[in-house]
Amino acid sequence: MSEENLVRMESPAEGVRLLRIHRPEARNALSMTVRRLLAAYIGECARVPAVRCIVLAGGERAFAAGADIKEMAGASTVDMMKRGVLDLWRATADCPKPMIAAVRGYALGGGCELAQLCDIIIAGESARFGQPEIKIGIIPGGGGTQRLTAAIGKHKALRYLLTGEVFSARDAHAMGLVSEVVADEDVEPLAVSMASKIAAMPPLAVQLLKDVVLRGMDMPLDAGITLETRALHLLFATRDQKEGMAAFIEKRTPLFTGE
Repeated sequence: MSEENLVRMESPAEGVRLLRIHRPEARNALSMTVRRLLAAYIGECARVPAVRCIVLAGGERAFAAGADIKEMAGASTVDMMKRGVLDLWRATADCPKPMIAAVRGYALGGGCELAQLCDIIIAGESARFGQPEIKIGIIPGGGGTQRLTAAIGKHKALRYLLTGEVFSARDAHAMGLVSEVVADEDVEPLAVSMASKIAAMPPLAVQLLKDVVLRGMDMPLDAGITLETRALHLLFATRDQKEGMAAFIEKRTPLFTGE
């Protein structure tokens, strides 16, 4: 399989791009090539105005079953530093447009971290999450210790981080990691449908909303509310705000242009 086919970009709906990891023989393990392709495609989507929402997906048996262990088993500290994985994760995390993870099967290690980088996680009944790095003598390195703790709390996070145990989609939903659990066959249709709804919203407001939520998580409440208010005021300089309110008053569907 050529390297370019390891991540495939699809256009399932207007304003939506679906990025599919396609490495079924390795349960979609995140090799460096896959990581670089994902970062490149997400960066491209971020730059194209016509793309308003991104869906990340894998296959039926695995979203991504973790890092490529064979690729890193003999690496030294210097080798790991030169890989630049953190920069690739940051490029993905910094995407200003909403991202939805459509998870079926395994989302372990780096795959679990990739799902956590997204803003919404739609999981199938078969989805299994976990950070099993401790079992092979390491710890998560793509945000797993931080984002999982932020999502489900210290005590639950450490219960899974320290044991490396896998948990179900239903458990992930109950703990607040997953947005919604549906039948496997409904995962991608729901993710695309939700992405389409988001794509129909005013793009500048969507991007500011995501930015305010993410930045506000690391701020004191008062500072976060101030950031929110400033962003709200800024949107009154956009044509989409005028269009949205005019459409509401006139009882019609608004047409948002991102201006």
